[in-house]
This record gives sequence, C-alpha cells and structure tokens, in this order.
Amino acid sequence: MASAPSETPVLDTLAAMTAESVARCDLDANSLMAARIAALAAVDAPAGSYLLNLGPAADAGVTLEQAQGILVAVAPIIGTPRTVSAAANIATALGVAVMALEAELEAEEDQA
Repeated sequence: MASAPSETPVLDTLAAMTAESVARCDLDANSLMAARIAALAAVDAPAGSYLLNLGPAADAGVTLEQAQGILVAVAPIIGTPRTVSAAANIATALGVAVMALEAELEAEEDQA
C-alpha cells in the first residue's frame, strides 16, 4: 500500500533506504561510517553526499585523521583521480559545514 504523497519524495526514499541499511548492518557506528566514506570515494560522490554524512560520521567518532586513513587505504583500489576528488569534496563539505555553523552562531548573537 502506498503512503500519502510527500513534498520530498527523493529525500524520503533515501532516508528510508539508509534507515533500512543501518537496521540490517551489524557494524558499529564508526565502522559503518568508515565504510560509507570509502564507498563515497569509490563512486566519486559529490561534496553534498559527504556533507550529508558529516554529522553522523562525527557522532560516530570518525576523525579527520581517520578519514584521511580511509582515503589512503582505498587509493590503490579507486585510483588517484577519485582519491583526489574525494579529498577535495570532503574539504568542500567541511567548509560548507563551517560556514553554516558560523551563520548559525551569528544569528544567535543577533537574537541575543
């Protein structure tokens, strides 16, 4: 049976797929996010995909050093171009996240 129409059907589908994947996975949160980072690098994911995973990765204890280690580990498999692209897209995602946090802090200061 189909559910009621949504204003964000694509995001809703991705959220449902992710929830099902997490529910069926026996990895701890850190290992799960490490695997996701490796997979994102392997498919040459855009910065937005990394941005969507930054919060969960940080919550799972993934550090910048661990992300770098993941890229080092997968580099021989995925090749130089995808490794460089992944590093650049991770840096872009981190930059966007920092800008969003700064804007949030400024908004809070303006309200105070």
